[in-house]
Amino acid sequence: MKIKMVVAVALLMPLVSVWSVVTKAEEEVTLTPPPDSIAQWYKPQNKRQVWLHTMFRLRRSMQAIQEYTILQDERLLDKWGSQFIKDYRTITEMVPEWGDEVEPKWINRLELVIQNREWEKMGGALRKVAMTCSSCHDDYRAVTAALYRSPDFGKVMVEDSETLEELPYKDAMKNLSISMNSFKIAVEDRRFSAATAHLETLSTRIMDLGKGCSECHRDEIPRERIVGLETELLLGELSALVELNPGGVGRKLGKVGVVVCARCHSVHRTLSDLRGLLEP
Repeated sequence: MKIKMVVAVALLMPLVSVWSVVTKAEEEVTLTPPPDSIAQWYKPQNKRQVWLHTMFRLRRSMQAIQEYTILQDERLLDKWGSQFIKDYRTITEMVPEWGDEVEPKWINRLELVIQNREWEKMGGALRKVAMTCSSCHDDYRAVTAALYRSPDFGKVMVEDSETLEELPYKDAMKNLSISMNSFKIAVEDRRFSAATAHLETLSTRIMDLGKGCSECHRDEIPRERIVGLETELLLGELSALVELNPGGVGRKLGKVGVVVCARCHSVHRTLSDLRGLLEP
């Protein structure tokens, strides 16, 4: 169910160890936070992202078991079966609080079925184990992803290229918004000199903001898409329109909003805002 975030902001409050939100159908839904111990398996505490890789192996191993059951390949079934069983049993070692989420009897049953080559029972045994995975995912996966896999812009600093002052990301975004609105106001009021000055500030702040992308992105492709050549050309076109065709500024500024603001916000902002609501 989709969460009605306007209502959720008011209702998303820690109550013991759960959060309550309201859906569009006005149904109350409980979001259960994962145990704190899972943090040790995610960045920044764990650079290898061990929890994620364990989950990936479980999914891959489960598929391999299904494939080699159909082929009745005993050697490869043993290989992938032992990997799956080992990783499944590791879950409670990594997050002891989830001891009640796993079902030892079903993983033991799967192990026995594999050992005895009971091909006709393999599918049923695997489905029983898969049900425990789905149950845990239903309760925890979305919240865990929001908490540990969404961007944390609170750690990113943006250097102002004019003052050389380092600003928190939130403040840099606020200044960027102010510059854009100041530019639009000045154009509408035909204060063209002021508009040009605000546009120069806006352009500088956009490029300064783009430097912060390297905090997470290790290549230039994301930065180029948001604040690359296309953005530079759009800002140049805006500058030419200020006095020659002020009526066309709004449409061109809207294009900047799509290329710069919307492209980044659509990927990062919703998850980042959700993370801010969920974090204690």
